[in-house]
Amino acid sequence: MHIIKIRDKANLVLLHGLGVLLLFLMAFSTVQAVELDSKNRDPKYVESILGRAKKNVEKLELKDAEATRNVTNIIANRYFKLNDIYAQRDSTVAKIKRSNLTGDTKKVALAAAENEKESAIYRSHFAFPADLSLYLNDKQIEAVKDGITFGVVMVTYTATLDMIPSLKEEEKAQIMSWLVEAREFAIDAESANKKHEAFGKYKGRINNYLAKRGYDLVKEREAWYARIKARNAEKKK
Repeated sequence: MHIIKIRDKANLVLLHGLGVLLLFLMAFSTVQAVELDSKNRDPKYVESILGRAKKNVEKLELKDAEATRNVTNIIANRYFKLNDIYAQRDSTVAKIKRSNLTGDTKKVALAAAENEKESAIYRSHFAFPADLSLYLNDKQIEAVKDGITFGVVMVTYTATLDMIPSLKEEEKAQIMSWLVEAREFAIDAESANKKHEAFGKYKGRINNYLAKRGYDLVKEREAWYARIKARNAEKKK
């Protein structure tokens, strides 16, 4: 009986191990190929978006061809999703403007259309990095976000530090925090101009913050331009 019990325990351990392996294989199998959401879309538009997504993914230098394809499709599908959301908003707004609604009733209807757009964006916002996380690490996901937003985070951050070399570490951290926050809004913007507008709002916040910290931005900018001019002159020698 004692031997049988020992064997029973061994079998239980073996079965438990097989169970864990089976669960792992099942989870792994759920990561399937990402299909491109191109049905009923203008082929030229799809080609343009795919080209944009591919340029973004090329910078990641992924080694796995399947992962490259899936990440490309995830990024492209995000553009398609946003296009659908904004197209629905525009369609609703157009109907309201063609209707007999007037005054406050019309304003409420237009506000409702805008709120519905915002809700749709919010509901889909976090799915994008979650989908990317199946194939990319955090650093690579950050790179994708920067690619979509034209690298404005680092361009602005680097320029600000170059303009004001005396910035304290906590000030640098605050500036970067706001730029990263701005990027989250820029990712969901409907056009390149709207993406830059999202950053513009936070640049204004950064300027106000620095002014309150005692920096004379006019003088700092003038001195910065002088340094840039001097650098360019040095390069030409």
